[in-house]
Amino acid sequence: MDPNRLKGKNILITGAARGMGEANARSFADQGANVCLGDLDLDTAQTVADEINAAGNGKAIAVKMDVTKREDNAAAVAATVDAFGSINVGVFNAGLNKPRFFMDIDEDNWDMIMNVNTKAMWLGMQEVARQMIEQGPMEDHPYKLINVGSIASRKPLIDVTVYCTSKYGCLALTHCGALGLAEHNITVNGYAPGVVVTPLWEQLDKDLVDIGFKEKEGQAYDDIVRDALQIKRVSYPKDIIGTASFLASDDSDYMTGQMIHVDGGWCIQ
Repeated sequence: MDPNRLKGKNILITGAARGMGEANARSFADQGANVCLGDLDLDTAQTVADEINAAGNGKAIAVKMDVTKREDNAAAVAATVDAFGSINVGVFNAGLNKPRFFMDIDEDNWDMIMNVNTKAMWLGMQEVARQMIEQGPMEDHPYKLINVGSIASRKPLIDVTVYCTSKYGCLALTHCGALGLAEHNITVNGYAPGVVVTPLWEQLDKDLVDIGFKEKEGQAYDDIVRDALQIKRVSYPKDIIGTASFLASDDSDYMTGQMIHVDGGWCIQ
């Protein structure tokens, strides 16, 4: 890993206390970036930030944020700028899921998932872009917004209708944001994982048993590997960080409006 690939990048990551957000924060810092870890769980985010700072390459801070509140998004942007002088990259990673069959969806389920996965992404994109526009264009490279999508951004799944809707929304925000922010030299791209072994998926595995879609824990993993994935294993955050790093780096300067699937080939099944 090149310790200077992301040197000079100041990056805000939402949902950064664990899972893919944590993995990205550590990876970006290992490549020289300064990172702001935004999460509701401030204690865990601060522990990760402390460990990043102890490693001695990029710097890190942690902020408590409810991504569904505009004021928290604005405060996280301000904290990033106060700590590092500017913001170059925003990574909108926070997300959740709670499976329901179509006729079992209620307003609480809908609002919870859509607020965190879609509304919060829109709020974060706006607040980060607002700061980037205020900073003025960089001389040699664009600013970058990176949206974390899902296989569910393009593939309907029977047990997670609301999650699919929210992640289709992520794809739309990526496309529309790319159109709307191009004049400000801001690119908008994203990446779409499949099954990543994180706390979110571990809880989802339990929930699928609770709603009667699977008979036992672990079955969802096994069924997807057998029936859907061309690469016959589930993924881990380490499988995703290379794509995230590419999108945060200067190597992706001529890309915008793209959603890269990192899903073991599920999207072509």
